[in-house]
Amino acid sequence: MLEKHPNRVIVDVQGVGYEVQVPVSSFYGMAEAGGDIALRVHTHVREDTIALFGFSTALELQLFERLIAVSGIGPKLALAVLSGIEPDDLIHAIQRADVVRLTAIPGVGKKTAERIVLELKDRLTALAQTVEVLPGSSLRDDLVSALLNLGYHRPALEKAVDAALNEDANAAFEVALRRTLKRLSR
Repeated sequence: MLEKHPNRVIVDVQGVGYEVQVPVSSFYGMAEAGGDIALRVHTHVREDTIALFGFSTALELQLFERLIAVSGIGPKLALAVLSGIEPDDLIHAIQRADVVRLTAIPGVGKKTAERIVLELKDRLTALAQTVEVLPGSSLRDDLVSALLNLGYHRPALEKAVDAALNEDANAAFEVALRRTLKRLSR
């Protein structure tokens, strides 16, 4: 790496310098200028420019690519989103439809946050399975995550989870899971 700046790096690849835009999360994990670097790169081609966007993890790259697929979100806003929130927090905020959390990210307004939730909520199921449940998450979130991992469809499992938790909101995870599975098998 030739140069390192908070939102971009200049990478030397066999004598050719490439400017790669990076989210803040990737920036802080990088070695200092002059050190080696490994990035997963997305090449964004428009009619007037070619831009490189680099990420230190596969999850960041996958989220970036899903974000730019949302109507009205370009690569710069997607990069700002990834700079403003950790990848697992972003996944959880989208799955919970937490518009307030998303609008706390600089550059993301209410309509954009709602569009992100609407277009990505169901598309992040595979990515969510790779992210551990955050400490302190609710019993409902734990049940939903477990059932998604088992392959159940979100709308059906959410109804079953809510019904099971209405019986006893303080039940142990295993008890609530059994109740939910029983409801899903009807």
